[in-house]
Amino acid sequence: MAEQKMMHATNATNLADILERVLDKGIVIAGDIKISIADVDLLNIKIRLLIASVDKAMEMGINWWQQDPYLSSEASYALSDAKEARLEKENKMLKSKLERLKAEVK
Repeated sequence: MAEQKMMHATNATNLADILERVLDKGIVIAGDIKISIADVDLLNIKIRLLIASVDKAMEMGINWWQQDPYLSSEASYALSDAKEARLEKENKMLKSKLERLKAEVK
């Protein structure tokens, strides 16, 4: 029984080492699925999976989670600021149109 526990601990250590290496270096898994009948493509799916640590992803220039308002509070504020600026611009445009219409009616 003691041998099995030792093997289990060694396996866990090896798994942890492998996981650490994968996250440190990054790994890409890619695949394509294509379904066609009589040379007519019915479905074409391209699958790309990147497994890496956040630091490694940022080093590679991947940071989509920082712009996603559902994942980043800073992104939701930026989205709100952009929306507010757009509404303010639209409001100014509508006010100027209203003033022109008032001038035409007089």
